[in-house]
Amino acid sequence: MFHNAVTVVTGASAGIGAAFARELASRGSDLVLVARRRDRLEDLAETIRGRHGRRVDVVAADLSEPGAGGRLEAECRARGLRPTSLINNAGFGMHGDLAHADSDRLAAMLRLNVEGLVDITRAFLPGLLEHGRGALVNVASSAGYQPVPGMAAYAASKAFVLSFTEALWRETRRTGVRVLALSPGPTRTEFFDVVATMNDPAGTCQTPEQVVRTALRALARRHAPPSIVSGRLTAAQATAVRFLPRRAGIAIAGGFTSAKPAA
Repeated sequence: MFHNAVTVVTGASAGIGAAFARELASRGSDLVLVARRRDRLEDLAETIRGRHGRRVDVVAADLSEPGAGGRLEAECRARGLRPTSLINNAGFGMHGDLAHADSDRLAAMLRLNVEGLVDITRAFLPGLLEHGRGALVNVASSAGYQPVPGMAAYAASKAFVLSFTEALWRETRRTGVRVLALSPGPTRTEFFDVVATMNDPAGTCQTPEQVVRTALRALARRHAPPSIVSGRLTAAQATAVRFLPRRAGIAIAGGFTSAKPAA
C-alpha cells in the first residue's frame, strides 16, 4: 500500500504526524510533509532522507485558511507529485468551559479540525481514487465518542471527523482506497501538553508510534474497518459509553477534565 507511494501527511511537525512520516518512509513511501513550522519539517525531512533515502517534500502552510486544500493539492502537482495516500492529522484542541473560551482561537480550531479536514480530503480524494490503491486516514479522537465537558467544541469537532470519515469509508468501497478514522486516546504529544489538566488515572497514555501501528494494522486487514480507537482500554471505554445513559456518560467524560479556562 505504501511501497513506492507518495503520502501527504498534515500536522507532520511533531507527534502522531511525525510518527506516521517516519513509519511510512520505512515502508517505502515518499512524503509530502505539511505544517506551519517549516524548521521542524525540514529537520524531520533531513532525518528521513538520510535514514530511508526517500524523497521528502516540505510545504509550510496554515491549513485553517480557506482554500488551503486546493492550494496544497496544486502545490503537489506543481512539484510533479501525484499523492496516493493522505494522512489528515493536522488539528488542535482547547480545554476549559466554553463561556471562557477565546472566540478567535475557538473559530480557528473549528476551521482546522472540521473545515480544513473536509477541504483537504475533497482536494485529494479524486486523485487517490484514480490511483485506487492507497489510504485516507483522518485522525479523530476517542473524545469524539461522547460529549466531553471542558472540551465541548473539540470533542464535537472530532465527532464530526468520525462520522464524516465513516461515511467516506462506505462511499469509497470497492475503489481500492482504504479509508479509516483513527481515534487516539491520551497520547504523549504536544497536544497533551496543551491540555495537561486532563487526568489519566488509568495510565492509558500511549506513544505516537503505538497509535500509528494501530492504524497501519487496521489498514492491513483483509476487511479494514471504517474506524478504530487506539489502545485497548481506551477502545473499551469508547464502546462502553454507548451502553450507558447519556447523563452518566457525560458525567464520566467530565471526570477526565478539570474546569480551567480554555487555553
